[in-house]
Amino acid sequence: MTAPSPPRSALTPQSRPVRLGPRSIAALVLVSATGVAGFGWPFLAPPESQVNAHAQDAPWLFAGLLVLLVAVVAATISESGLGPKAVAMLGVLAATGAALRPIGAGTAGIEPMFFLMVLSGRVLGPGFGFVLGSVTMFASALLTGGVGPWMPFQMLAMGWFTMGAGLLPGADRLRGRAELALLACYGFLAAFAYGTATNLAGWPFMDGNASNIAFDPDAAVPVNLARFLTYCLATSLGWDLGRALVTVLLTVLLGRTVLKALRRATRRAAFETPVTFDGPTV
Repeated sequence: MTAPSPPRSALTPQSRPVRLGPRSIAALVLVSATGVAGFGWPFLAPPESQVNAHAQDAPWLFAGLLVLLVAVVAATISESGLGPKAVAMLGVLAATGAALRPIGAGTAGIEPMFFLMVLSGRVLGPGFGFVLGSVTMFASALLTGGVGPWMPFQMLAMGWFTMGAGLLPGADRLRGRAELALLACYGFLAAFAYGTATNLAGWPFMDGNASNIAFDPDAAVPVNLARFLTYCLATSLGWDLGRALVTVLLTVLLGRTVLKALRRATRRAAFETPVTFDGPTV
């Protein structure tokens, strides 16, 4: 009588997300809090605030601060949570995402890079996902010539977008169609959230005298909120819908294959195993 064979999970090591240390988590919280202030200052600052008195200058100030903070977060995570193998994986995925973005840039929100960010964040975890999203957006901006005061806002929004996929439940046990459905739903909703957040980077620059949907430093928060929602509906709803639908379609069609490849690569890379070099044998 033969003994029962061990379960597959006992034979094949499971892929695990890249874990972060306390310093990395603290840096992520700091940059996220500053990012919230950078995105939401039109709603956070009262009309009599000095920030609103410099409405045209504030976005530039936040843009400069966010660039520095994203650089600090990337450096902190690289020294405390990402080893050489993880950095190599980061470079490959960021280059792939940056190459995917120009495929549909400028065409009804067809941006295939978003589905790759969702799947990568799911497999590699929220910390790795945040860095991956930020670095990918930075690389794609250099590739497409999209460098400007809006770039750090896009980097932060994409970092949050990818990090959110790593925070979804069931990373260890949920597989198959249920996991694809979860990722597709997240990609659909997060695509709209990304578009709404990045709209905040350009909306305060509009001249209030030129449009009744522009930011008004003297108006109350509910008035500006109504203006912003109208601005989103009028300018970016179609683009965000296209991005969301493409993300869902690619996740459903290619998600199983890409997830399998990412998990296999993560298992073989064994990020938590330190790299050592043996001396020459005599």
